[in-house]
Amino acid sequence: MFVQTTSSQDFEDLDFTDRVYKVEKPLNGLHQAPRAWYETLSTYLLDNRFQRGKIDNTLFIKRDKGDILFVQVGSMGELTFFLGLEVKQKEDGIFISQDKYVTKILKKFDFTDVKTASTPMETQKLLFKDEDGEEVDVHLYRSMIGSLMYLISSRPDIMFVVCACARYQVNPNVSHLHAVKMIFKYLKGQPKLGLWYPKDSPFDLVAYTDSDYAGASLDRKSTTGSC
Repeated sequence: MFVQTTSSQDFEDLDFTDRVYKVEKPLNGLHQAPRAWYETLSTYLLDNRFQRGKIDNTLFIKRDKGDILFVQVGSMGELTFFLGLEVKQKEDGIFISQDKYVTKILKKFDFTDVKTASTPMETQKLLFKDEDGEEVDVHLYRSMIGSLMYLISSRPDIMFVVCACARYQVNPNVSHLHAVKMIFKYLKGQPKLGLWYPKDSPFDLVAYTDSDYAGASLDRKSTTGSC
């Protein structure tokens, strides 16, 4: 029988107290335990219709109709960051945001020193094709839209305007780019908004809907919106 002493490399034999043994090589079973545990768990997940991530081998994904389930395998402690989302777990709830990502895209597109906007879009000016407008760099426009699309998972406040601007990615012009720039100016002034899930709160779903007649700027069709 061996009992570990204060040194991580020395062991004492209780039957021979006058002898001290030094470990030359760690036991293979202990050294390989994490790998064996991972193989057992990953085999179980794969057998239950999960798919291993192509980039991150510790990420497993399962899709069932319209639902998707992510399983991240690893000893990471408390979850603080996942797939670009910042997770802050507090005593009264969980807050999910993308503060660092907002800072990153503001810097990428040179919006760190601009005047902020109080709303993500102009309330009195509708977007339309504006076929006579001056064209802009389509690659820049699509890159900006793509960056914003990744952000709307935690920022429902910009979802409508981002999707509206995304409709003009084929032939964007100055008016469309102006609308996209306004979103970035709004983010500059509100970089830390996110989703708040309070603890032990009743789930009361509140929905709003509104309809108009011939209100679509592109084809004059009637539209219905819901939130």
